[in-house]
Amino acid sequence: MAGFLLTLLAVALAGMGARDQMTLANLSQSQGSRPAVLAIAIALCAVTAAIAGWASQAIAPMLNANARLFLAALALGFAGLESLVLTPGRKPEEPTQSLAAMAVVLAAHQLTDAARFLIFAIALASHSPHAAVIGGAVGGAILLSAAWASPESFTWQRLRLIRRGIGAVLLVIGVLLGLSAVGL
Repeated sequence: MAGFLLTLLAVALAGMGARDQMTLANLSQSQGSRPAVLAIAIALCAVTAAIAGWASQAIAPMLNANARLFLAALALGFAGLESLVLTPGRKPEEPTQSLAAMAVVLAAHQLTDAARFLIFAIALASHSPHAAVIGGAVGGAILLSAAWASPESFTWQRLRLIRRGIGAVLLVIGVLLGLSAVGL
């Protein structure tokens, strides 16, 4: 249960203003809130969370405890860097109506975002991949549902500052955890 709640909260914080959420908000604002768009976005969120959990389970047996902790710290650092460096792009002027194209874009954003790095890190460090995957998928679904239901709320410029602040915190936690894993 702790892995579920920790991952849900971590993903909810790290995913605010993320590229997938902003893309969905932009699409909903320009095309209206289509239920099929939300259904595909949530399904992709669950699939990418499962991929992150599966990756942690595939790697975990090959590593000792310190190596797992160091890899989890590295994933946290990558989550922080992603939040600091990669920002959502401009709102497309003529977004496509294609659900398949939207799915490809959202999947690409989600596979490389801070939330999936966090799911990977927590699943790896906690030895509780199922709880981390479910918590991450629920947290991501909440964020995507909010962007779909209220897209005008996600054009707020302070969201970008909040995202960068969370990224800096994740980066510091990753560095500190990594240093403790190597014994410094």
